[in-house]
Amino acid sequence: MRVLLTGGAGFIGSHTAIALAEHGHSPVVLDDLSNASPAAIERAGRLSGVEIPMVAGDAGDRELVGRVLDEHDIDAVIHFAGLKAVGESVAKPLTYYRVNLGSAIATLEAMAAHGVDRFVFSSSATVYEQPGELLREDAPVGIDLPNPYGRTKAMIEAIIADAAAADPSLRAAVLRYFNPVGAHESGDIGEDPKGVPNNLMPFIAQVAAGERERLRIYGDDYDTADGTGVRDYIHVSDLAEGHVAALEALEPGVLTVNLGTGIGGSVLDVLRAFERAVGHELPSEVVARRPGDAPVSTADPTLARERLGWQATRTLDDAARDAWRWQQRNPRGYRG
Repeated sequence: MRVLLTGGAGFIGSHTAIALAEHGHSPVVLDDLSNASPAAIERAGRLSGVEIPMVAGDAGDRELVGRVLDEHDIDAVIHFAGLKAVGESVAKPLTYYRVNLGSAIATLEAMAAHGVDRFVFSSSATVYEQPGELLREDAPVGIDLPNPYGRTKAMIEAIIADAAAADPSLRAAVLRYFNPVGAHESGDIGEDPKGVPNNLMPFIAQVAAGERERLRIYGDDYDTADGTGVRDYIHVSDLAEGHVAALEALEPGVLTVNLGTGIGGSVLDVLRAFERAVGHELPSEVVARRPGDAPVSTADPTLARERLGWQATRTLDDAARDAWRWQQRNPRGYRG
């Protein structure tokens, strides 16, 4: 299939482009490059041995999306485009609603107008109303969530369900990510945060590289094995392969699945894994909890295994090692 990746130059999109090419599909990228670099796609093409066309533009522009669908004879869309920082969404809610909902609606409208009926959506575990251990897809999902980012994901899931109900030909998959980590094993593509990293592993990588003084651990008094928060950390290459599996399993209607490992890792587990990758201890300090942080959030990945034939195979140590290789080879990310 020829597959359009909206927002495909980002962390997960660039890894998915490689996975698609490795499975014989032809990725095409549309990205406004507001939070990504064209270098990611240039490198993804080199790593996969295929040329990956890239169009610079906004997935919220329905006419542009339609032109790309026609000009590249697209068969399917994987929709990554959108803003994704939880804290920023609280500060700029209207921007998040406009960008995230607008790009999803414009993309679905363009697909309907141009006869493309396969759609995979990049959702999030933030849609679950109550984080917990081994969350199943039938756990409550709602609009009454603690941040606008999560609400936009839940709203888009509802929009997809309504679109599929109105158009029986639409084949859609909703993929609820847990915590993507790591980098491509080559060290050539990886997570390239602008400013202070929002995510744990790239922050630790910058501590290991001497760019940050120490890791701040937000609370060590949770009801967990070591007192620190527990999350389901999934290697980005496993996550990318989950997208390919979902694309190849599409049927009429909407299939919603978690993409996670089913294994919880604490903040200290991630830190220790990174220390093993680096070969020495890293400085850290415990500070007060952050409001809204849940003690535990992990996936039950059973449905993905049953319906997609997919499961994660890489470990937290694999992710730490690959992330450290990316950090060492690209101390300034894609900027040099």
